[in-house]
Amino acid sequence: MPNVHITWLEGRSEDQKRKVAQRITQVLIEEAGTKPETTHVVFVDVPTTNFAVGGVTVADKRRTQ
Repeated sequence: MPNVHITWLEGRSEDQKRKVAQRITQVLIEEAGTKPETTHVVFVDVPTTNFAVGGVTVADKRRTQ
């Protein structure tokens, strides 16, 4: 039973997530022989204030750009 966790910055639409989940599931079916009903895809949407690169939050970096 594959468990795929995708952690990314918030802002993707429900439709984008649906398409990503479908394609990841399809790859696992084709390449690993998994079954779609046992393949889990979990999206973790991280607010830009909760994700930092080089000690600077993404929210702060976006404000200065």
